[in-house]
Amino acid sequence: MKKLSKIDPARRLHSLTVGEVAARSGVPVSTLHFYETKGLIQSVRNAGNQRRYAREVLRRVAVIKVAQRIGVPLAEIGEALRELPDGRTPTAEDWNRLSARWRADLDERIRQLGLLRDQLSGCIGCGCLSMQACPLRNPWDALSEQGPGPRLFEAGQATAREGGG
Repeated sequence: MKKLSKIDPARRLHSLTVGEVAARSGVPVSTLHFYETKGLIQSVRNAGNQRRYAREVLRRVAVIKVAQRIGVPLAEIGEALRELPDGRTPTAEDWNRLSARWRADLDERIRQLGLLRDQLSGCIGCGCLSMQACPLRNPWDALSEQGPGPRLFEAGQATAREGGG
């Protein structure tokens, strides 16, 4: 792993190049450009038309990475970051507010994954997915009229939520 050089104290107030932001954040340059096109981060252009980022962008990128890691879609991350005054870098208080906003969705995903994990061995234990009781099974797409997705699995989740399963 490449060791990052220390930041020269004289440069602490200077802006960062896209390469410096990539090196410090661990995010590829192409991803930083993508984040910028989505309005998640912003840069200014210098006289040579090169991107320059305020040092605070590092914290903003860290928030984006953590939110993505827990499964928050970029569109939701963008909505949350746009609520910050003047597009500023999130503070600890902001993070508490943002993370609380995503907690219920994360809890629900964890619950659904637990149900899937608990039912998965029953579904693939025989190796052919032909069990009649498999909640993921839908031969000939017979349940398509009920809507998209694994209808039996989703029905089982609803039953479990209501205390019946």
